[in-house]
Amino acid sequence: MNTNKNIKNLTTNALLLGIGAMLHQFTPALGLPMQPDFSLAMLFIIIILNKKDYKTCLISGIVTGIFTAMTTKFPGGQLPNFLDKVITANIVYAILFLLRSLKVMKSKNLKTQRLIESAIILPIGTLISGLIFLYCASIIVGLPGSFGLLFVTTVLPATLINLFAGIALFKIITISLKRSSLTI
Repeated sequence: MNTNKNIKNLTTNALLLGIGAMLHQFTPALGLPMQPDFSLAMLFIIIILNKKDYKTCLISGIVTGIFTAMTTKFPGGQLPNFLDKVITANIVYAILFLLRSLKVMKSKNLKTQRLIESAIILPIGTLISGLIFLYCASIIVGLPGSFGLLFVTTVLPATLINLFAGIALFKIITISLKRSSLTI
């Protein structure tokens, strides 16, 4: 029985990662060599839905890093994308673990609690990811502009886009999981 649930969770997470990779591939850049990262939003959703499963968090971060490295539109952005996703997944997991252990956002309704978690994690995680990516890219391949300019013109808009799109994705995913009687 437990093995069957693990296979369902693994399959569901793989589908979500694949959807995130496709969204990342087809999202246009914001006029710069960077783009909003829907695969990042999907990574955060997986971390939120998988509760305390660090192994899933780490593997999802690695897979997302590989996918975004393969689909990046940033020249030489393969390694910075990979490093960014792995590091960000660990930081987001730690933040979420801390928030849950401190019972900062305790709701009687699990669905509401997860929605609140996603509203907190999506923008914070995207900001962290953007900072890590810009820092890694500046060291490894260089930036096409100043760090501050790229942060303001790319990371901040991507944060807003990931917040709203991520919450919409989260609602769609939770409704789909409920209707298919799958739980993560």
